Amino acid sequence: MASEREVFGLSGPLHLNNIDWNNSHHRRSVAASLVEGVYILERDRQEKREGSQALAPPWWEFFHFKLVRKLVDDADFAIFGAIYEYKPPSSHFNDSIVSIDRSPRYVIAFRGTITKPDSFTRDFELDVHIIRNGLHQTSRFEIGMQAVRNMVATVGDNNVWLAGHSLGAAMVMLAGKTMAKMGNFLEAFLFNPPFLSAPIERIKDKKVKHGLRIAGSVITAGLAIAAKGKNPRSRSEDPFAALSAWTPSLFVNPADHICSEYVGYFEHRKKMEEIGAGAIERLATQHSLGGLFMSVVGRGAEVAEPLHLLPCANLTLNLSPSNDFKQAHGLHQWWRPDLNLKCTIYKFK
Repeated sequence: MASEREVFGLSGPLHLNNIDWNNSHHRRSVAASLVEGVYILERDRQEKREGSQALAPPWWEFFHFKLVRKLVDDADFAIFGAIYEYKPPSSHFNDSIVSIDRSPRYVIAFRGTITKPDSFTRDFELDVHIIRNGLHQTSRFEIGMQAVRNMVATVGDNNVWLAGHSLGAAMVMLAGKTMAKMGNFLEAFLFNPPFLSAPIERIKDKKVKHGLRIAGSVITAGLAIAAKGKNPRSRSEDPFAALSAWTPSLFVNPADHICSEYVGYFEHRKKMEEIGAGAIERLATQHSLGGLFMSVVGRGAEVAEPLHLLPCANLTLNLSPSNDFKQAHGLHQWWRPDLNLKCTIYKFK
């Protein structure tokens, strides 16, 4: 039985019947809808909905996209991603030349975890890999990464967008950073990207919160110096330098504890610069406390780059009230026309 949220005509952004690609709200809403299309593709597969019964196509066809390829996991054969091609009517090119300029040619989208038996076991396994900072070692990521590499090699980085939600946003984060280190800077939309750390952002007292973040930075920086002594090769590595030219768009709800730490992550770096402790924070923010501890005590040969490492970002916060965690973490919020948004661009080199 299909839920109302799966039906585009009931829960999709029907108000966007004329896309202005120069409008950030339109771009965000279309990207989120294409990710939702991946969720529904997998639900169609699970429910054996085919042909006229399939619910996924309207999620991309409404915006004049064509499904080029489904990305399928080799472990459970679940659909976790999709490649879309933008195919607007010819009249759009004649009437909206300026608007078309910022449109994508292709969008590669990745869904997040589905809590249904057919896909939950594999999705949960990948969620654990995120916690262990090992998503880059999974076959699902390699399948997705190869799709991104092939598309960029074929059409160029200016013609490819990446979009993902939750687990899918983690996939986009890794793929985007990998491509950025190769000099390819893809436009990326990360909805509710996971940030794994102590839930400091949920503390109401600003002084306590700021004090805990400073203490965490000092401890992390100290462990990073100790880890470098054990792994001399890391001395010449500078992840920030390689990534500083990439500015992905992050969409975060402060009421969602899975992604809310991005709020403090960027603000804390700014404050550390202001008090003259920028060097400490620059070192600390490039590492995860857990990974460093394991390296220092000899349990890890190499300190993996933390998933959340980002020098720059266009951070959009949804400050609209959320009824519960499910709504705060949900994808549907990002195409609502009545959002209370706060947008900030962070540049940190």
